[in-house]
Parts: sequence; C-alpha cells; structure tokens
Amino acid sequence: MILIGERINGMFSDVKQAIADKDKKVIQDLATKQTELGASYLDVNVGTAAADQQGTIQWLVEAIQEVCSTPICLDSQKPDVIEAGLKVLNADNGGMLNSTPLNKKNDDEILDKFIEMANQAGPKVNIIALTMDKNGVPQDIDTRVAIAAEIVQKAMEKNFDIQRLFIDPIILPVKVPNAQIQPGNILAAVDQIKYLSDPTPHMTMGLSNLSQGASERSLINRTFLAMAMAHGMDSAIVDVLDKKLMNVVATAEMLMNKQLYSDSYLKAYKAS
Repeated sequence: MILIGERINGMFSDVKQAIADKDKKVIQDLATKQTELGASYLDVNVGTAAADQQGTIQWLVEAIQEVCSTPICLDSQKPDVIEAGLKVLNADNGGMLNSTPLNKKNDDEILDKFIEMANQAGPKVNIIALTMDKNGVPQDIDTRVAIAAEIVQKAMEKNFDIQRLFIDPIILPVKVPNAQIQPGNILAAVDQIKYLSDPTPHMTMGLSNLSQGASERSLINRTFLAMAMAHGMDSAIVDVLDKKLMNVVATAEMLMNKQLYSDSYLKAYKAS
C-alpha cells in the first residue's frame, strides 16, 4: 500500500502556526515521524496558511529535505505553486504532483500542464489526477469512470507512463446530506477504472475527507480503507500517525496475501 502522509498541510493548526512563525522544527518533526511510521510520500499543502503559496511551498520542501529523503507530494491545483515546489524538489528521491482535474473552467489544459511538469521533473515524479472536470465533482459512478478514461487517454497521448498515474475518484464527506451513497459509488468506480488500461493506473484517495465533521473519524476512515483496498485501491493520503488505521492496513495486506502471516505480523509490517 502506497501511503501518503497527510499531516504537513496548512489546514492543521500546528502546521499553520509553524508556517506563520517559520518554525522548521515542527515541520521536520512531522516529516520524520510520518516517515518512521510508514509514509511512502509526504504530502505538502500550503492551503490558506500563507498568502505567498509559492514561497511557502518552497520553504516547506527545503525544510523537509534537510532531515529526510522521503519523496514529497506537492499538493495544489495551482500549476504555478507546483512549479515553484519543483524548483527546490530533489526529484532523484521521487515525488508526486497532487492534484489535477481533467480540466477547469478557467484552465482547460491543466492536466496537460501537470503532465508536462512531471515529465520535465523526471521519471520518478508521478501525478495524482482527480475524476473531476469543469463541471465539478461527479456524483455518479458513470461520470467518474468516464472522466478517468479521458485522463488515461490523455496520459497515453502524452506518452506519460500509466504506472506513474494515480487516479483519485474523490471521496466526499459521509456526513453531508445525501452523501452516504458515495462510498459505494467510489468502490464501484474503482472496480471499473482499474480495467481502463494494462498496466492499470494506481488508485488513491484523500481518506480523511470521508469523515470530515463526523464523530468516530478514525473508525470511519479505517473501515472504508479496508473496503477500498479489497476493491483494488493501492494508495491513499492518510494520517499515518493513526496507529489503529495503520494496523488495519497491515492486516488487510496480510489477509489479501500481500504480507506473510506470523504472530508478529504487525511488528514485521512496521519494520518493512
């Protein structure tokens, strides 16, 4: 399971304050701790924590790279912010550009721009593409799959390796009225998207979006993560600091025969 640590995000109060104070230690501690707990990538999202998003994402990337070599996932729908992050990213460590829709009302070529930036950065830099277009986030299965098919087609046309493509079918908060049907729609969409090409694109999601505003957030997240893994989801942006969630990942992989069973399989997974 490719786990993308979610915690270096300006929406979190500690990160927002660290950005305001230019306190590298908070950021570096989060980078180190997430790496130790199993993050394959570290998501870096300025959000609304700073007016200068370009300068701030560079500061965050440079602070992280001082203490660890974990690949960084640059997270913004603004190509100029992604471009700024790439200028200081050590692409030899790998990386990811998160997240581009198929198109936007004010930018019909945003996916093309992300593909071009990833290709210029090198073969170790991947893309997360959202099943979202200029009409917004689809609410049904068929539209999600249709947008994903267009994304895959565009990647092929641009000679972008499909194994560097991560498709995010966009999970919505379950607490929103009439949204409880969406987790099932996501799973049905994943069942179809994984057959769009051979090799198949990776599948990912921002897991914590599912439980926004809900009680029992960790329980909701980890239950759906196990369900999604069984349907072929092989990546997720998650809170790797959530021990119970990480235990679910390890157990699901063991039950899917991706990890060997032993009485100490949880310890073995953490050490791997």
